[in-house]
Amino acid sequence: MKIAIGSDHAGFGYKEVIREYLVKAGHEVKDFGTYSAASCDYPDFIFPVARAVAAGQYERGIVLGGSGNGEAITANRVKGVRWGLCWDLRSARLCREHNNANVLSLGQRMMSIEEGLEIVDLWLVTKFEGGRHQMRIDKIDA
Repeated sequence: MKIAIGSDHAGFGYKEVIREYLVKAGHEVKDFGTYSAASCDYPDFIFPVARAVAAGQYERGIVLGGSGNGEAITANRVKGVRWGLCWDLRSARLCREHNNANVLSLGQRMMSIEEGLEIVDLWLVTKFEGGRHQMRIDKIDA
């Protein structure tokens, strides 16, 4: 799978681990930054991930921050992106099954790296159940 990934400084540590994990699993991963734990503005790194997914250059995107909230809000501003802010396995499964989320937002301060990797794994393999709700969401012109 082709995956875009990006974070701010507060999600940098987990981004690095998740990126390496995905590459070892055989995924093609593009890192949109940030490239250090130095303080930065998250939209500078989240918008490029969201735009790349919306343009079809990548099948999925993963964005990280301290809580994941700001990153999720930023990604969702891009038409064609359906993000899921996930802090546990249940939310990861449901955002794929019911919402067809194509960008996952994680908070480094909200979970252990082991939990984060489990969420990523489940989110990547969970299929969208389909249905009329997604068709209605896709027709909204934000």
